Amino acid sequence: MKRVTLFVNGKSSNGKVVALYGSLTDLLSVASSKLGIRASSVYNGTGGLIDDITLIRDDDVLYVSEGDSFDDVSKTQCADPQDDPGCPDWFQTHTDWLTLNVGGCCFTTTRSTLVSKEPVSMLAHMFRDKGDDVTPTMHHSLPVSSTHYSCPEFCVCVCVCVCVDVWGNKQDSQGAYLIDRSPGYFEPILNYLRHGQLIINDGINPLGVLEEARFFGIEQLAEQLENLIKSSQPADDHSPLTRKEFVRFLLATPTKSELRCQGLNFSGADLSRLDLRYINFKMANLRAANLTHANLSGANLERADLSSACLDGANLQGVKMLCSNAEGASLRGCNFEDPSGVKANMEGANLKGVDMEGSQMTGINLRVATLKNAKLKNCNLRGATLAGTDLENCDLSGCDLQEANLRGSNVKGAIFEEMLTPLHMSQSVR
Repeated sequence: MKRVTLFVNGKSSNGKVVALYGSLTDLLSVASSKLGIRASSVYNGTGGLIDDITLIRDDDVLYVSEGDSFDDVSKTQCADPQDDPGCPDWFQTHTDWLTLNVGGCCFTTTRSTLVSKEPVSMLAHMFRDKGDDVTPTMHHSLPVSSTHYSCPEFCVCVCVCVCVDVWGNKQDSQGAYLIDRSPGYFEPILNYLRHGQLIINDGINPLGVLEEARFFGIEQLAEQLENLIKSSQPADDHSPLTRKEFVRFLLATPTKSELRCQGLNFSGADLSRLDLRYINFKMANLRAANLTHANLSGANLERADLSSACLDGANLQGVKMLCSNAEGASLRGCNFEDPSGVKANMEGANLKGVDMEGSQMTGINLRVATLKNAKLKNCNLRGATLAGTDLENCDLSGCDLQEANLRGSNVKGAIFEEMLTPLHMSQSVR
């Protein structure tokens, strides 16, 4: 919810802070109640008539009139608010709006936002007010300009000193201060200066924000970013990753980015019920890992070590497990069947002693895989490729092997009891 500060047209005192909601008519009604006038029009700080409530931004200062034209409040302000104790605090807090043109993208903020949170940063030096101290790192030149302010009682001429940074605070044709940096990385920095919280949207690399924070000399933010980046990286050593570490790693990775976990050590890790779709686990160590009900659809587990791992109820649609080692693993009730037609590939995998009872394996490729002593009871192997597969002592009771290719497979000691469909001679086994 947005909030705005309302003043009677031509005045800068006795303002009211109100919540912004509904339509412009609702705002006028609230203004009439709060300010004790019959509000009929609203102006921004530069005298622009507001006819659409969507044009109003959070923390805007607005002037409400009863139908009269805009009365510029700056013409009736004090010459120097710091020298005149009678000058209202509003003048010190609401007259410092400025616009920054960062890499072609404009940001509107206040001078106090850029100066107050990190007073020794480069941004603070660039936009420091005339009454503040300037550190020796600034340019020695202080250009002077003359600005007139008038009060009801008197008129004075005051000199305003503006600090000049290494760029000279150059402005574009619209008066926005030019800063040649990346706007995407600058936005989290500006928000940090506004409310003190580090918030990075999806798709923004924290490393880029860190470089900007270092460039602008915002040390506290740089420290937070370094800790964030460090915590989001996998361990440098070969010790197994924990669930907490991996989840933090997942959250720090944009959803559209490819997550590569080749060769990482997940031995004994609890990765159950996690969304691990399309992650590259090639040659990863997943020995004895808990992957129960995990979504591994489209994942690459080529040459991965899954020995003694538990994958009961896992979604393995279109999974790639070429030459993987899943000896002694449990894959009960897994789904390998992809409705889009992408077939799971377990060619050459070591599946000795694996328990795959009740799994949906339509069209799966188990060519030259080793399934010696495996349990495949009640599996759906319709159209599966089992050519050259070692099925010695494998329990295939209750399986559906219709149109499955068993050419050249070793079925010595295999159990084919209670088959849903009888084996056809064209399926040729030896």
